[in-house]
Amino acid sequence: MSGTSEGPTPAADLDRSAVTDSDYMTYRRVFAAAPLAMAVVDGDGLVVSANTALGRLLGTDTEALTGRSAADLTGLTTDARAWHAYREVLRGRRARLRCTRRLKHPDGTAVWARITVAPLADGRPGVLLSLTDISARRELQARIRHLRMHDPVTRLPNRTLFFERLSAALETEPGESGGTGRIGLCHLDIDGFKAVNDTHGHRVGDRLLAAVAERLTRVAAECGQGHAGTPLVARLGGDEFALLVEDSTGTDQLSDLAGSALNALEEPFDLGGRRLHLTASVGVVERHAAGTTATGLMQAADTTLYWAKTDGKARWTLFDPERNAHLMTRQALTSALRPAIERGEFALEYQPLVGMEDGSLSGVEALIRWHHPQFGTLTPNRFIGLAEEDGSIVPLGRWALATACRQARRWQLDHPGEPPIFVSVNVAVRQVWDSDLVTDVAAVLAETGLAPHLLQLELTESAVMGSAGRPIQALQSLSDMGVRIAIDDFGTGYSNLAYLSRLPVSVLKLDGSFVRGFQYEGERDTSASSANPADEVIVEAMIQLAHRLGLTVTAECVETSAQATRLRRIGCDTGQGWLYSRPVPPEGISELLGVRSCAAGPSHAVPPLST
Repeated sequence: MSGTSEGPTPAADLDRSAVTDSDYMTYRRVFAAAPLAMAVVDGDGLVVSANTALGRLLGTDTEALTGRSAADLTGLTTDARAWHAYREVLRGRRARLRCTRRLKHPDGTAVWARITVAPLADGRPGVLLSLTDISARRELQARIRHLRMHDPVTRLPNRTLFFERLSAALETEPGESGGTGRIGLCHLDIDGFKAVNDTHGHRVGDRLLAAVAERLTRVAAECGQGHAGTPLVARLGGDEFALLVEDSTGTDQLSDLAGSALNALEEPFDLGGRRLHLTASVGVVERHAAGTTATGLMQAADTTLYWAKTDGKARWTLFDPERNAHLMTRQALTSALRPAIERGEFALEYQPLVGMEDGSLSGVEALIRWHHPQFGTLTPNRFIGLAEEDGSIVPLGRWALATACRQARRWQLDHPGEPPIFVSVNVAVRQVWDSDLVTDVAAVLAETGLAPHLLQLELTESAVMGSAGRPIQALQSLSDMGVRIAIDDFGTGYSNLAYLSRLPVSVLKLDGSFVRGFQYEGERDTSASSANPADEVIVEAMIQLAHRLGLTVTAECVETSAQATRLRRIGCDTGQGWLYSRPVPPEGISELLGVRSCAAGPSHAVPPLST
């Protein structure tokens, strides 16, 4: 017997030069019984050997895998990037490949697997292929995603999933889907839903939301018939819902959808013995998807929903670009108001107040203008209401008061030989409530040196009539100071002359609508269409009553000599309007002060200025 032993013979699928037969068999048994699905793949990409776990994972007999293409078995050929990376690993140009694939069993079932491809440890041609079943993990992830993307009350897609779908729809090119390249959105809000929660509790409120979701889903399914797809119904939060229509066919489709949704919600809801009625408002937007962003579409829908609410609720409203442009302009003006004051974009023009008897210039009204860098010169009706809403009327009014008083004092100093004229400044009621108007006026008069009786403050009739407390106290303090108080646009509001006797008012300014309503015998006037014979009677009565209360009367919007003649005849004290002069810069008033007469007639009127 020889004293030497024969070494192990080579194996086709494993280098046995360094191991014994026993070791090799152990490796084979471990490979075959390993719970991780594995296969040894040669340099041509064919399976040399596979273990039982791989056959079980792929749903086939293990022996049948030998000689098969590993890439075909694992679906690597269906993805260009994965296929390229796999070949790079086979050629030794890449260290490893990891990817996830959905594999189909012969019986039609599918399994999700994480695939790892790595070179053999001994450096021989070929790779080790391993697969891990991650189906349970993928299912759990899908369930978590569903919970995260859906509303727990209505089980509808939530805001997150809605925006995901909306963004995907906007990113799709028309040619890719073969659709219309348009998109539509109905933004729905339940009217008065808070009252349901407050009255019946949140549990009933949640049940109502779920019932609303069911009806909207049914409406979407019915409206989707005959179209490219069913609209997506989502709950955006609270009592807001959205119906998204991809590849919409036009506004008619969206208006039909909105109308159907409103009709469906009009039917009573029976919830545990409670019969509830509700209405909803819908904002409708439909446009080309190209150039539209998710944020822009939602802003348009939200704006349109707001219009539906303000227009009376229980209706749908279609997006109107012109109306939106007006709103955007309004928002732009609001945001620019306070900075504009600091930048000095505001200026005052002055319109003469003329004595009706002799045509003499007795005072001027200061009228504010905004020289906006984008929208040009704006008159008060474009921005005063906005300033009152956001509170910027307080600093703006303070600036106008100081500027007007300073200018009135300058005219007085420049024309020392002439009786000084007073300046009338408009005051908003919010200035009385939100600031110490009395202190502001006193400080301005002290700073400018203007006498109190040369300042007149105008408040609208609606702001003064019926007021009590602080506004009346402020007006009384100003009157005691010597400042004149005028009621502007008189005759359009309460018109309570008896109440006037208890107010510190010295001047009534009749609204221009009364003057425009005068009739003129033998004269054709451009205002004849609005002529009303009763207006002159009313004006005459108001003037007589005002005089008995010790008040003077100013008529606004005097535009013709005939109007001036009638006003003079019935006892009106002062006139204001284009007959005498349009609002002019301070220099225009300086010229009038030189003439010292604004008698009605072309030769004495200041040349009209654009307003």
